[in-house]
Amino acid sequence: MSVARRFFTRILPTAAIAAGLLVAAPAADAKAKKKDKPVIAKIALGDQRSKNAKASVKPKAKTSQAPITCQNTDLMPTPDNVELVRAAILCLHNQIRAQNGLPLLKDNAKLRKAATGHSNDMVTQGFFDHTSPDGDSFVDRIIGAGYAKRNDGWTLGENLAWGTGDLSSATGVMNAWMGSAGHKANILKRAYKEAGIGIRLGVPTDNGVGATITADFGVKL
Repeated sequence: MSVARRFFTRILPTAAIAAGLLVAAPAADAKAKKKDKPVIAKIALGDQRSKNAKASVKPKAKTSQAPITCQNTDLMPTPDNVELVRAAILCLHNQIRAQNGLPLLKDNAKLRKAATGHSNDMVTQGFFDHTSPDGDSFVDRIIGAGYAKRNDGWTLGENLAWGTGDLSSATGVMNAWMGSAGHKANILKRAYKEAGIGIRLGVPTDNGVGATITADFGVKL
């Protein structure tokens, strides 16, 4: 990377996103349209040997819900407002789900713990992926946080993003995710009941700018 390139990266809003669902990985989403926006998609299902009877259940019809208004959606994360930004990102998830007649996501402390830990690791260790340098997947992290047991029935998902400037705001992150099929699929997956949002100031390439966000999704069957 040239000196000029490093300079412009620091002063212009930049972003990267990655989605995780573990069962079916949309191949199209594994390729980035732009070099600075890599996209990865995965899905994970837990052991459902005792849940097979549920496989034939048809999805429920969409139902109308009251409009959801979210605050602080354009704030850029700082040490003083990071919790407001976290709440805004979760609120926007539910705003979008309500618009599509989907059940709202409940904030879950264990998913939030897993998400926050991963955002911290990506910034401090300088990587951007669902799998950490030591080989732990997002499933390992979520189970390790105590959300579910490995042999239970569950469905887990994860979206990742980092951004600077306006792209680090709740609106910037959600617009990026909704513009990608793999990330949008996670946000609109009917099965999910809970979510945890983790934000770390800094990005994997520079811990002095922007923010890195992890959104973990789950349902225990």
